[in-house]
Formats: sequence, structure tokens, C-alpha cells
Amino acid sequence: MLHPSLEPALMQIPQDRPVILFTRHSLRELAPNNGIPSYDLPLTAEGVVLAEQWGRRLNRPIKAFYSSPVGRCVHTAQAMARGAGIQLPIIETSVLVEPGCFVHSIRHVGALFLQMGPVAFANHHFKQTMDGILSPKEGAAKLIQHFYQSQQAHGHGDLIVHVSHDTILAAFIYHLLQQQGIEEHDWPWMMEGAWLWFDNSSLYYLWRGQQGQVDLADYLV
Repeated sequence: MLHPSLEPALMQIPQDRPVILFTRHSLRELAPNNGIPSYDLPLTAEGVVLAEQWGRRLNRPIKAFYSSPVGRCVHTAQAMARGAGIQLPIIETSVLVEPGCFVHSIRHVGALFLQMGPVAFANHHFKQTMDGILSPKEGAAKLIQHFYQSQQAHGHGDLIVHVSHDTILAAFIYHLLQQQGIEEHDWPWMMEGAWLWFDNSSLYYLWRGQQGQVDLADYLV
């Protein structure tokens, strides 16, 4: 099922400007022994149906899909497109792949991530500088630049969907919310997303009913 705040947000986002949906992929198979999921874990049959249903319920024309190259993200985008009754190419980008835009040296942080798990690692990341990983603000800046450029490339279309992973979505949205720590209940559900839109000076976001904004001058160079 979708997070209960996700669909009501369709009535809260602006109707007079283009919007971005930055979403986690849909339901996937469980990792063996409840460990860290590998890239090859596919969507479940239920996950495919959920993505199709969500694509069908989106009430705005979709102009583009961007995705992490990982199969479950690409397949989520394809299922959403089927549900929406459209055919669009899925644009794969390394910015959205896990560990993606926040990590520039997996050699330095990979072992710590595996040891701590995603939520504890995220909390560590929010509070401390680590070798091999960008600060939350630096990583968010890379994503904001990507979102801004994607919108420019598609002529300010009504809706652009970006499919990524929980770790990237969590690091991004909780940085914008200026939270210094998160708990299990804060973690993004599968198929949950944040809504984003721009004006000339700000990025606006909506996450679980909470709306805010940041100055683009702090992130775009």
C-alpha cells in the first residue's frame, strides 16, 4: 500500500507550476537473512501492481521519467508509465543510484554502512563529517542541480518522476527538513516520494504533509 500521506498530497501541490515526484522504488523482494539488499533484488508482483496503480492515479500529465539504473527502479518507472497509459523512455542516471550522489568513495564508507545499517548510518551522516562521503548539504546540492536541469530539459512539463532508493531520499529530505536525527518510522516506505517544485529563487518541498522551502542560491552554482 501507499503511504497514507502520499495521495492526499496531489491536492496540496500547486496546480499552476510544474512539479517533480522524487520517489523510492516499489515493493521488492526481501534481502536474504534481512541483510542489505543487493542491486539484483527485483520488484515483487505486488510491487509491479502498486507502481501501475499509482501511475494510474496521478492526476497530472507525466513528461519524463528518470531512474537509478538498478533494475527495481527502472521497472518501477516502467510500471508507473503503463499505469498512466503512456510510453516514455526511462532516462537512467548515476545521480539517483545507491549510494549515489552522497558517496564518492564506497571504499571508505561501505564497511561502516554494512555494519551500522541504513538508519544508524544516516544519523551518523547527519551529525559527522566522514571520509568518502559528501555532507548532506553537498549531496542535496547535486540532487537539486539534477532536478533543476531535468525540468529545464523538458520545457517545464507538468510532472517529472525520479525513481531512486530509500537512502538517497532519506538523506535528501531530512536534510531539507533540518532534522539532526531520524528513527525507523521516519524511513521512506517503498513507493513513497517527496513532491518538489521551483520558482525563480526557491525550491519548495512537500513530505508527509509537511511543506517547506530552501533558497536556490544556497545550492545552485
